[in-house]
Amino acid sequence: MTNFNKQTVFIAGGDGLLGRHLLTCIDKSRYHVIVLSRNRIKSNMEGVEYVTWDTIKGMIHSTAKPDHIINLAGAGIADKRWTGKRKKELISSRVNSAQTIQTFLETNNIKPQSYISASAVGYYGDRGQEILTETSNPGDEFMSECCMSWEQAALSAGKSCGRTTIIRIGIVLTTKGGALPKMLMTKNMGIYNYFGKGLQYYPWIHINDLCRIIVEAMHNPGMEGIYNAVAPQEISNKTMMQEIMHEAQLKGILFSIPKCILELILGEMSHVVLDSNRVSGDKILNTGFSFEFKKVGKAVSHLIKDNI
Repeated sequence: MTNFNKQTVFIAGGDGLLGRHLLTCIDKSRYHVIVLSRNRIKSNMEGVEYVTWDTIKGMIHSTAKPDHIINLAGAGIADKRWTGKRKKELISSRVNSAQTIQTFLETNNIKPQSYISASAVGYYGDRGQEILTETSNPGDEFMSECCMSWEQAALSAGKSCGRTTIIRIGIVLTTKGGALPKMLMTKNMGIYNYFGKGLQYYPWIHINDLCRIIVEAMHNPGMEGIYNAVAPQEISNKTMMQEIMHEAQLKGILFSIPKCILELILGEMSHVVLDSNRVSGDKILNTGFSFEFKKVGKAVSHLIKDNI
């Protein structure tokens, strides 16, 4: 049951990789967390409960009135090859989640203080050396289209809330899933790789820092609008791998996987690893936020050491 002495937070996608880590970062003495899940789950964490929702039918099975909503829901971008059907699913999973929340708020006349939505730096598309800020134009690729639909749905849902914050997320580093385990999966053989020429910029963020940004967006009434969630370090794919190997003391050979091979294997999804996004994190820094992990090598060393 909800503790009415605390503020209530809805987390959509709270049973995903990022959501599970975020649950450990929210102060349960201050907030009661309700995770919206497609599955019936019994909580093993104090201050956290799970309720089911159906984004196809547009239903949330809860009578709670959230003070804050954090929407991380969406099918995994790199989980499956981008067929026409899969691309529709990637967009609809994001749009439907926001629309379901919007319907719930409007139907029940609920006006939360904040609506915080994930987005991605894929919004910008492949931009080479161009420095990209929150006011930069979108790209013209599928990920750009996906992010634009995602953000528009978030803005619509956010009209029922006091303010809306959209967080364009870079490559989230954690040993529990996502990019990093794939980057290090051949380390026992002493083999490491970068993609194409390796000159493409890779905006990254330690999962702890990302969760801290999300929590700050909930706490800070001045955080409204769009923010890039990327570490201050601008680094290319090849240099990133070199720094990770050096700092984490990983011995082995570093070589390139040619662009043509990646395009053959991954098809259109090769944009995920080949696109260059030189994304600026200055706006989030200007709020006073301080990153704990500013260098990718030290970030990965910490993740490996603490198994985060």
